[in-house]
Amino acid sequence: MLYYSKTDIGNKRPENQDRVWTDLLGERTCAVVLCDGMGGENAGSRASQLTVEAVSERFKRGFRECQTDEDGVNRNMIRNLMVSAVSAANSMVYDEASSDKNKYGMGTTCVAAIVHSDTAYIVNVGDSRAYHIFDDNIQQITKDHTYVRTLIEDGEITEEESRYHPGRNAITKAIGAEHIITPDYFEIELSAGSILLLCSDGLHSYGSDAEIAEIIVNNPKNKACDLLIDYGLVKDGRDNITVALVVL
Repeated sequence: MLYYSKTDIGNKRPENQDRVWTDLLGERTCAVVLCDGMGGENAGSRASQLTVEAVSERFKRGFRECQTDEDGVNRNMIRNLMVSAVSAANSMVYDEASSDKNKYGMGTTCVAAIVHSDTAYIVNVGDSRAYHIFDDNIQQITKDHTYVRTLIEDGEITEEESRYHPGRNAITKAIGAEHIITPDYFEIELSAGSILLLCSDGLHSYGSDAEIAEIIVNNPKNKACDLLIDYGLVKDGRDNITVALVVL
């Protein structure tokens, strides 16, 4: 199991408010946490940094308790660990934003994964995404918490129309926005050669899923993050761009 990540400020933003962390939790287990902060001054950076630190520390401390004697994991315990880690980070960001008027309204997206053996366990809040890439196919795993996603589900606009909708960046759920938050949770089975991609909207909002998959599939995996960042910069680059890959 291999893992790679990279973040870039982009072409237009004065500050990079994205954060990413990747590490091994065990011989057959990798974890990723990726956040895209929002808020004035340094508030967005603080929200994303606080969330990455809080979630990653809980993953590192709690994963051992999820393991079984057969080198497997207890799926219910994995889910509880991941959901509680994100919930704890949400409380920390919310409390800090509430106690400091200079940080009022700060928040962040969060998509996180624990990949153990042939299974990926994923949580998300906001519009940072997780994708499963296998053979030449790419499948979005997570569901965006955005205004345009609601319009798509209600049949008011199409997927293509959503890419140019004036409200496409409006998030309906974020870490720190409310006192209590429940992330979405997913489990997917992986096969040898499968790739898990996590990314911020600085990549997926301006590129196409098919072109993203083509870059990953047709290039050395240790160079894919660099190439995805370059692709995002050429496509527009108006936002921070962050990517992480886990390769089985």
